[in-house]
Amino acid sequence: MKDNQDYRPKNILTKREKEVFELLVQDKTTRDIAQELFISEKTVRNHISNAMQKLGVKGRSQAVVELLRMGELKL
Repeated sequence: MKDNQDYRPKNILTKREKEVFELLVQDKTTRDIAQELFISEKTVRNHISNAMQKLGVKGRSQAVVELLRMGELKL
């Protein structure tokens, strides 16, 4: 039987979504992330929301856990 990983698309996140989550796991706030990436707080929230939708999770922490599990994020 094939491993599930064969069917999971790699790089599920856009480059920007990944940048947002990399800052999120460093305990940065939405405001910190917006300032660091030179985007609005609303855009940060949109990136997080889009990623959560792609992952099929509810909440930032669930998204982080899933991304870590998938190897998309490192702590």
